[in-house]
Amino acid sequence: MNKQKPIAIWLLICCALVFAMIIVGGVTRLTDSGLSIVEWQPIVGTIPPVTQNDWEVLLEKYRSTPQYQKINKGMSIDEFKGIFWWEYFHRLLGRLIGVVFFIPFVCFLIQKRIDRPLGVKLIGIFILGGLQGFMGWYMVMSGLVNDPHVSQYRLTAHLGLAIVIFAAMFWVALGILSPKADNPDTDEKIRPLYKFSAGLAGLIFIMILSGGFVAGIRAGFAYNTFPLMNGHFMPPEIFMLEPWYRNFFANMATVQFNHRLIAWILAFLVPLFWFKSKKYNLSETTRIACNLFLIMLVIQISLGISTLLYVVPIPLAASHQGGAVLLFAAALWVSHRLRLTGNT
Repeated sequence: MNKQKPIAIWLLICCALVFAMIIVGGVTRLTDSGLSIVEWQPIVGTIPPVTQNDWEVLLEKYRSTPQYQKINKGMSIDEFKGIFWWEYFHRLLGRLIGVVFFIPFVCFLIQKRIDRPLGVKLIGIFILGGLQGFMGWYMVMSGLVNDPHVSQYRLTAHLGLAIVIFAAMFWVALGILSPKADNPDTDEKIRPLYKFSAGLAGLIFIMILSGGFVAGIRAGFAYNTFPLMNGHFMPPEIFMLEPWYRNFFANMATVQFNHRLIAWILAFLVPLFWFKSKKYNLSETTRIACNLFLIMLVIQISLGISTLLYVVPIPLAASHQGGAVLLFAAALWVSHRLRLTGNT
């Protein structure tokens, strides 16, 4: 019996919590709730408001923000509660992840189940988690000064770091559950397919980052047609900003076009990868991973198109964000199954 299997289960539970965190974070953004709490109080902020006076104090602090003054002026306490709770639960979930990671980690250390290489990886993940908390507050700060919206750069960095943390935990868990590659084909023969899968995983990560910019500048509310963008494959407004490179991060047309373009590339490459995988002698589990990868791509593209055509309804948009994480997880699983012998 693998003595480290409980560690893998613990890490997968943490992955599930990070997945939930990303979903709640997406809803928090979609409901414009992220700026409702104007202070970063890692310990004291765990206690929710209880009395009417508590709510009045929090609302008064919110009234000093650009979002209240420019968008939500005159908001009642009941309306404020509607946006407060999403941000509160988002932060509470972040604290919960920290506790769920740290306490079992210490217990496993005491039980001497964690060897040095694994310990280094887990400490690295814990450090990334601490940085993520800081990045979240750094993002919120950008919307508390002049602009009533957070910076799309900081939002994308916050999302990207969450994905990196998820990937790190998921990959380590897979390494524990499947420490050796078990495909019948040799390393040399399978190497091209492994490189292909790793490249696809990297491209999906880039697509997720491009989705962060789509969310950050609300580009999903423009060009709500498919497959063309208001009658154009490439909108004429694509390079309307100066200097030219700003278009890739601040122009709705360019940002949405880039996101679509990556999706089109994946729509071609993932099926190609799947067909190529049929030529190799793979284990049953690896074959299942390849099939799931293709299925997840179809689901994710369908969610993306639906989110666009229905002009970003919250349930669809949140599902699309969650689908991106699952698609990335499927790509990681395939890459891990195809990894060369001895690679973890």
